[in-house]
Amino acid sequence: MASISGDILARYAGDAAREVAGVRGLARRRATKITERGGHVTVELHLGVEWGASIPSVARAVQDRVRGYLTRMADLESVVVNVVVDEVE
Repeated sequence: MASISGDILARYAGDAAREVAGVRGLARRRATKITERGGHVTVELHLGVEWGASIPSVARAVQDRVRGYLTRMADLESVVVNVVVDEVE
């Protein structure tokens, strides 16, 4: 069984989050944190959101997009995505 490093998962998560409408980008250099325990992966993303965007809607879309992307690309079954909005630009 192959394993994927946390750095690669973080890159996948960041790329998927940036594809969501309303996301300006990752808010800082280490904006994505991956925690793996017992087959469960938790992703914490720190984002910048566009001015005027609905933060709850953008956050939900990011959660769905990142969860789906990691499930497909890394064959993960249990993914929790926490979104922190650090900037509104």
